[in-house]
Amino acid sequence: MRAPIGDFDDARPAPDCLDLLTAPVAAAVRAWSGSVPADRILYVDTDPAIADTAVFVEHYGQRLLDESANCVIVAGRRGETTTLAACVVRSGTRVDVNGVVRRELGSRKVRFAPIETATGDTGMEYGGITPLGLPEGWPVLVDATVVDTEWVLVGSGRRRGKLILPGKAFAELPGAVVLEGLGGEA
Repeated sequence: MRAPIGDFDDARPAPDCLDLLTAPVAAAVRAWSGSVPADRILYVDTDPAIADTAVFVEHYGQRLLDESANCVIVAGRRGETTTLAACVVRSGTRVDVNGVVRRELGSRKVRFAPIETATGDTGMEYGGITPLGLPEGWPVLVDATVVDTEWVLVGSGRRRGKLILPGKAFAELPGAVVLEGLGGEA
């Protein structure tokens, strides 16, 4: 089947491609119970060498900048307590770490989590982290513009491959909090 966005000729329902996903992402797809049926979560195969956003959109089309999202892991700290959270923003924007994220997490200081923490705690590859299959209890902060986008391309848990799903599905992820202004000018 052809993907609803981007120039991908072979989009397949993610439940049919569980072996191509990391264990936590496959488990999340298997357990999916949102209002969007699991078979509307699509998997597309992509070249892992061009997984980073700038190179990816140059290769697959500039329009994807508005139709894709990045998921970054942040660490908020207040006193001795550190809270890990995921932030999902459209690819052409930056996460407002020191404003929206800091206030939402109730943290004094927020920074991007070290790569070892982000990959080790999620079980996903750097450059492919996705909000599907994150550890239980993690806040998943989602920019409202992502939810308002008809179809959104996001990582699959690996650098090879991406997921495409309706934007409204992001609001139904475990721990999801939809926030205005989470993604700002790049």
